[in-house]
Amino acid sequence: MAAPLKLISHKLCPYVQRAVIALAEKGVAFERIDIDLANKPDWFLAISPLGKTPVLQVGDKAIFESAVILEYLEETEPKPLHPADPLIRAEHRAWIEFGSTVLSDIAGFYAAADEATFKTKTSQLEQRLARLESRVAASPWFDGENFSLVDAVFAPVFRYFDVFEEIADFGILAGKPKLARWRKTLAARPSVQSAVSADYPALLRQFIDRRNSWLSGLQARAAA
Repeated sequence: MAAPLKLISHKLCPYVQRAVIALAEKGVAFERIDIDLANKPDWFLAISPLGKTPVLQVGDKAIFESAVILEYLEETEPKPLHPADPLIRAEHRAWIEFGSTVLSDIAGFYAAADEATFKTKTSQLEQRLARLESRVAASPWFDGENFSLVDAVFAPVFRYFDVFEEIADFGILAGKPKLARWRKTLAARPSVQSAVSADYPALLRQFIDRRNSWLSGLQARAAA
């Protein structure tokens, strides 16, 4: 009998969303346990050496880091989300790393303290996504007809923009028709929709408010 799976989660964490999407696509049962990363429980710190989510508990073993969790699920669960060809699979892994870099760019975007830094981070993010536009097939998924782990990784990236675009049009996704098409099909995918709770947009807006960043101020003015 397979060991029960528990996914230690935070409601806003994009890296958690990757794991949730992969588990849903594979049809794997798991228990999701949300924690407050601002007040981390001792039991969580005992199993998460980096103090970050997600952590996948498999019986009495704890696996940390989302990329490692995704690879473990590929090795142990049905319905592979990686391509069979080793070279294409390696390329997909590289684009997953690219997705992590984009998430770092997004963090710089929402945390920028002043207008000059904010503009620099906006430009950096736009250029990064322009590079992605030149590679993605979006027909309908990243590399064609098969939903892959790369799709699972970028769905949380695009989800941020649902809230960002309520604040203003920053032009980051402008002129990128393939990304627009890909974003739309990802948003309609049941596994993507179920990866967050219904209060995700409100929680993200509250998170931005607490940053006291340039984006925080723009959001406050947009809501006034």
